[in-house]
Amino acid sequence: MFVLACSLFFVPQFTPPGRAGNNSYRVILNGTEVGTLGSRQDALSCLREARREIAHTSDDMIFIDAKLEVKGENVLFGALDDNSTVIGNMKKVLSDHEQLSLTKCYTIKIGEYTVNMRSAEDVVSLLKTVLSKYDADNTYLVNLVKDDTRQVNVYTPQVLTQVEQQKNAEKAKSFPAAGIDEFMSDVFSSVQPSVSQNFDDYKLGLQSIDFGEAVEIGEAYMPQNQIASLDAAVQDVTGEVARNQIHEVQQGDTLSGIAEKYGLTTDQLIAINPILSSENSTIRPGDELTVTVAEPKLSVIYTMQEYKEEDYTADTIYKDNDSWYTTKSVVIQEPSTGHRKAIELVRYKDGTQIASEIVMQQTTVEAVPKIIERGTVNPPTYIWPVSGGYVTSSFGRRKQPKAGASTNHPGIDIGVPIGTSVSATSGGTVITAGWQSGYGNVVYIQHPGGLVSRYGHLSRILVKTGQSVSQGQKIALSGNTGNSTGPHLHFEMRMNGVAVNPLGYVNR
Repeated sequence: MFVLACSLFFVPQFTPPGRAGNNSYRVILNGTEVGTLGSRQDALSCLREARREIAHTSDDMIFIDAKLEVKGENVLFGALDDNSTVIGNMKKVLSDHEQLSLTKCYTIKIGEYTVNMRSAEDVVSLLKTVLSKYDADNTYLVNLVKDDTRQVNVYTPQVLTQVEQQKNAEKAKSFPAAGIDEFMSDVFSSVQPSVSQNFDDYKLGLQSIDFGEAVEIGEAYMPQNQIASLDAAVQDVTGEVARNQIHEVQQGDTLSGIAEKYGLTTDQLIAINPILSSENSTIRPGDELTVTVAEPKLSVIYTMQEYKEEDYTADTIYKDNDSWYTTKSVVIQEPSTGHRKAIELVRYKDGTQIASEIVMQQTTVEAVPKIIERGTVNPPTYIWPVSGGYVTSSFGRRKQPKAGASTNHPGIDIGVPIGTSVSATSGGTVITAGWQSGYGNVVYIQHPGGLVSRYGHLSRILVKTGQSVSQGQKIALSGNTGNSTGPHLHFEMRMNGVAVNPLGYVNR
């Protein structure tokens, strides 16, 4: 018995008797017993090795549930398993509990939209496909440039022509200039010789192209079912999405017209604008309305150099005449159209022009401007000469109201009580103030522009000949003097000596 007991210390598959504490550990992984080891540390080491060996079987990132239990015992006799046996058992259990295999991919982020693609080559193909709609000749290439300011691998697309890409590659291979060579290189590169150009010297067509939104590409690990194929990604990215824009109301705009312009119904336009309550809501020039516009998730902005020929008109020339009223204007030269040709840089966003700049222009036929002479003096205004009253006799032909009265009435009669205040219809100079046969007490006022106003049958005159009066100034009191049939004011206006209807001048 003594010899047998001593031999246990030299047989590795048996556990030596422990004097105190645990000397045998049952290892349980995800509820399955995988072996017995001599220490808890041995169990952890075996689990690390099992996971490492599984990870080396695939380039993908693998997620596995691994719940390890180690139960210690103090036994007198017991067999221990080899580490390799426990590792093999652990691998089998872990494989049965493999949850998810993640594949390395590239995530493209465009605003809040993202799409995952398998490789950088697929990303470049997608971006080139987006550009190709406006770059049919494939003049431009897309490179992915790493952002060195980020701690993770993040890339942004760089759009270059093939020539630009080749120059950059050659520049990267060559040694940089230094000292005087670098200085002289910078001097000569900054000096551009002056060359007179004609229309044939300009290269028409696409001049530049880029993406309208910020594009960010990052490396990631995703489940295979979340990685899009190239065709699916192209269809998704080029598909349209509704975005809100602001429409500024112009003169003549209507709700139905604005809705039709943006492919909306009037009810849809009202629904997205709280300031509108119904189709009868009032809109004014300058108001801003929200509209939805269908746009691709990734837009393209590009510049075209274009040749254009067009007829044009010259701006109208105005010659001011300070002796005329603003109501008078005369055309002194009739216009004629001209013709011109031009080279123009036109900037587009997804086929819609957003800006333009003329780089060269030549006029073949000069346009003749329209020349208009116009007055600059604001015409005088004329007010009703009394407060209230009503017309008892109109301007023009009438029946003779009284012996000696005219049948061709040169003014209007305004029925008012005797003593009613009479005001100057406009500013001017009193040229007559006194008695005149037929008119009784009368006042004549000369106004600018050749117009004279007359106030007849007055009971009292309050101004004198030669006196300047202002519009609305009290000049007399109404009455019934002269050849009159009753209390009233005879109000008359004459333009260059000819009687005119006062109702055509007076603002009552």
